[in-house]
Amino acid sequence: MRDLGVGFGYLVKGQRWAAGHGRSLGVGLLPGLVTLVLYVGALVGLAWGADDFVGWATPFADGWSSPWLGLFRGFLTALVFALGLFLAVISFTAVTLLVGQPFYEKLSGDVDRAESGGAAPESGLSLGRELWVSARDSVRILVRVACYGLLLFVLGFIPVVGQSVIPAIGFGVTGFFLTEELTAVALQRRGMELPSRLALLRSRRLMALGFGVPLALAFVIPLVAVFLMPGAVAGATLMVRDLLGESAPDPEPEAEDGPESGAGAAPGPDRMPHTS
Repeated sequence: MRDLGVGFGYLVKGQRWAAGHGRSLGVGLLPGLVTLVLYVGALVGLAWGADDFVGWATPFADGWSSPWLGLFRGFLTALVFALGLFLAVISFTAVTLLVGQPFYEKLSGDVDRAESGGAAPESGLSLGRELWVSARDSVRILVRVACYGLLLFVLGFIPVVGQSVIPAIGFGVTGFFLTEELTAVALQRRGMELPSRLALLRSRRLMALGFGVPLALAFVIPLVAVFLMPGAVAGATLMVRDLLGESAPDPEPEAEDGPESGAGAAPGPDRMPHTS
């Protein structure tokens, strides 16, 4: 269970890192704002037409008496909107990362350089190739999420369990795949393909959930998602460094003025070799 706290800690560290680097934060907000406008429009359309869709999909209930018809279709309408919101939370990250690929690549690289003392892994791919790989992997993730979403949608009809346990599982699934999407920015620069990325996260599943589930809950509020994205990318990069065992280098000792700092100087007392 400790890994849950560790994952949440990286989410907090990422937000602090972004807040402390104003230029990176400003640039990282732009893709989220563009994507937000598109998604708000889509969700408003879904809320407007969900009841019509449910009525069209359940003609067998037209003859039901009140209040059962209203309760049944009202429940299905809420479930359809919940499914749309579930998919929106997942796809928001994928689409935002795709739209903002160059921005988030730079942000993630800045985190690596700050943590490693100046070096950052590079994929060696052209921008077009990186966009293609990112889009392809995002589609593959969204297919997985859609399969889970449909299964959870069906299970949502189970009395009591469908209204309590299933939503909790849904946020767990959302959180895990959110973490995958966000860590992909740093892992793709390290040449890691999707199957290897998923295996890496499954090896620390609780850490992935500790990072992604709070983020998924926060992303339900559209404006929050926009402002948390830069810090989420930064925190995911810090998490990647932990998962891969990459640590910041030890600081080099400062050279002292005087003859002892020269190339041929004899070792001082603090630098004398130990003998047994």
